[in-house]
Amino acid sequence: MRPNLLVLTSCFLGAVNASPGLHPFSTFSNVTVFVPPVNYIQPQVLYARTVELEGGVLLATWENYSPEPPLVYFPIFKSIDGGETWKEIAKVTDQVNNWGLRYQPMLYELPARVGRYAAGTVLLAGNSIPTDLNYTQIDVYASEDKGYTWRFVSRVASGGAATPDNGIPAIWEPFLMYYEGKIVCYYSDQRDPLYGQKLVHQVTSNLLEWESVVDDVAYPIYTDRPGMTTVTYLPNGKYMMTYECGGCPTVTGTDYEFPVYYRINANPLLFNSSIGYPLVTNTGIQPTSSPYITWSPVGGANGTIVVSCGTLTEVFVNQELGAADAWKSVDTPEGVSYSRSLRVSKGNSDHLLIAGAGHLPPATTNRVTVSVIDLLKSLKSAT
Repeated sequence: MRPNLLVLTSCFLGAVNASPGLHPFSTFSNVTVFVPPVNYIQPQVLYARTVELEGGVLLATWENYSPEPPLVYFPIFKSIDGGETWKEIAKVTDQVNNWGLRYQPMLYELPARVGRYAAGTVLLAGNSIPTDLNYTQIDVYASEDKGYTWRFVSRVASGGAATPDNGIPAIWEPFLMYYEGKIVCYYSDQRDPLYGQKLVHQVTSNLLEWESVVDDVAYPIYTDRPGMTTVTYLPNGKYMMTYECGGCPTVTGTDYEFPVYYRINANPLLFNSSIGYPLVTNTGIQPTSSPYITWSPVGGANGTIVVSCGTLTEVFVNQELGAADAWKSVDTPEGVSYSRSLRVSKGNSDHLLIAGAGHLPPATTNRVTVSVIDLLKSLKSAT
């Protein structure tokens, strides 16, 4: 979760080339996707997200913090060489609210038809928020030409001021997933007066109308703040959710932190019936803040669960389907960023792409970067 500040987003023209000597679809460290201009407002850029399309094409977006006017928007950058080089192809602008598209974008490609939208349609969910931060609204946009043009599709939910304080009815951090012919939108919700914040979802069968809100994680202590849902599918037919859990117990016993927790369920619409487990490695490391989860088939019969966090450069791996005593850490070259995202290459499941965009304010040197590691090789040195 972010601190309370007035922030702005925008984009940049052109492409940023990677360092010389890299090779397409290789592993690499800290390739620069975008450097914000000097007039960008702190934290400049944040919250990088990617999606892989057919043929290994990558799209990326993030929060951009440019001076307003004009209204802020989400940039779309494209890579056709596995992330080595990037070029801007589009700007996703607010088409309905006259507020701008400001926080927490999420890219997703439909694996099958949903309503009138065919498989291969690219979705972008994000938080539309006015310059004065008085409202939050999760909107969905769609591209039917691989990211070049975008149209507004629907509003998932609306909330109050973009302030991460208990009692303020804001909504945050959409995460999209396909399940049984429908799209699920998970998000963080401060609107319920019984909870400072809880995790919820809504589903749609056509991307136009969304069903009622369903709780995913809600703790009885009002000041506990679960947030930032991400979900992945496991090879045993179950789903695993990660989230930060503000106020939940930590191994260090500090007063109030955001340790990473996870839940597992055969039905990704029923996480509220599952037990929440803290992610703690066998060496006692407990990652905190803004987790992101994915799964790779490499690393054994169960494959490998991979989790990132917002305070460490490592990723955290589990080759036992989420067993609480089977977590290890793996070093990565990608720097610490608030809400790094993870993506396993469809064409090479050894390759794990990590995208970051720097730190929460105060931050004057943020930039968007990606690294690709050889996961199978890295697992050999996991501790």
